[in-house]
Amino acid sequence: MARVQPIVMRMTTSDEDLAAAAANGDGQAFASLLDRHYDRLFAFCFRLTGARAEAEDLTQDICAALPAKLASYQRRAKVTTWLYRVAVNAAHDRRRKRATYMKATTGWGDWEIARTETNKDTAEQVDWLTAAMNQLNDDLRDTLALVLDDMTHAQAADILGVSEGTISWRISEAKKALRAIKEKEDAL
Repeated sequence: MARVQPIVMRMTTSDEDLAAAAANGDGQAFASLLDRHYDRLFAFCFRLTGARAEAEDLTQDICAALPAKLASYQRRAKVTTWLYRVAVNAAHDRRRKRATYMKATTGWGDWEIARTETNKDTAEQVDWLTAAMNQLNDDLRDTLALVLDDMTHAQAADILGVSEGTISWRISEAKKALRAIKEKEDAL
């Protein structure tokens, strides 16, 4: 790769010469170009966005992308004109991304609130069931715990050493007992 010869920086060096040198990898030319136009670019970005923080972000994004973009600069317009075009395009891209993000997130808050409420309701139901199961006798509680853990009646019967019919009877009795506990609580 050929070594880039930096151009001698003078106030008389044109923006176009600085841009060409920067496009060829001259860091000093790039720094000089930014030094000349950064404040104006920031002010323009502020007018485009209307917010200081947003203008700072936009200006920084433009400056970070500028070395690659300089390769496409063809001297058909003044550097300042070209730089304004880059800023306008960057602002439009930013607005499109924000609009897409806003569209994608619309309703997200409502969905999250509903999900949280559902989780809260489920947690309350599990807490109630756990407390109610502690009021059952050991055989009913053990049987119900196994079936609630997605065991089939046959698997639960094998684990507890009883018949499937006994498991079915215990589940029925557990349901009756839980219903009675709930009715008693609701009556209070």
